[in-house]
Amino acid sequence: MDGVLADMESELVRQAEILFGESMTRKLEARADATPPDAATPTPEPSLSPPDAQASSENAPENAPPLLKLNMNSRQQKKLWHHVESIENFWETLAELEPGVVGRLAALAAERRWEIIFLTKRPESAGATAQVQSQRWLEAKGFSLPSVYVVQGSRGRIAAALALDVVVDDRPENCLDIVVDSKARAILVWREPENQLPAAARRLGIGVVNTVGACLDILTEMDRAQPEDTGVMAKVMRLLGLKEPA
Repeated sequence: MDGVLADMESELVRQAEILFGESMTRKLEARADATPPDAATPTPEPSLSPPDAQASSENAPENAPPLLKLNMNSRQQKKLWHHVESIENFWETLAELEPGVVGRLAALAAERRWEIIFLTKRPESAGATAQVQSQRWLEAKGFSLPSVYVVQGSRGRIAAALALDVVVDDRPENCLDIVVDSKARAILVWREPENQLPAAARRLGIGVVNTVGACLDILTEMDRAQPEDTGVMAKVMRLLGLKEPA
């Protein structure tokens, strides 16, 4: 959900300003901007995440999503997440990254008879559980009766266990899990500059889009296509930035 539908990072920046002050937060943002992933350097497999993001994930509290907009040390991260955990129903306060996209997803799911499961890696905060907060947030944005699963392990093993057809995520390493450990199609929502996209993503068959809206367009095309309709599927592969199978 976070980074695909919900704007977690902007709210974390705002909370960091409250906690550390605006000047310190600006320094942390500038430090993050000064160390972007090096697109020119091949990314070792199986990892598809930049080293600073991996370090953030290792140092963060258990089940906390990585922070990319703020280049924080372990102590700062722990302090920020401790602060977030004290906020009543924090996960209900987030904005949509693309206003109206949750409602559009709900309408398409009803029209096309899609079964949707929302996967999220969210620490608990004060108030309702992370699962219930996520459900309330989705309902408030227009998706009735959402199924939410708070993830503890590999996205790929979850996709395999649930026999999912497509998984949409904003983290390259999660998409890698999906293509390695399941038969699901992985689609990466990549809002960063194209030259920062890990080179291994498309080589491993991960589809790439820059908005959820574009992703929904492609999923609708895929759903409408008949098995023998090679023209439509070729178009879908091109839109995902993938080569057609030989």
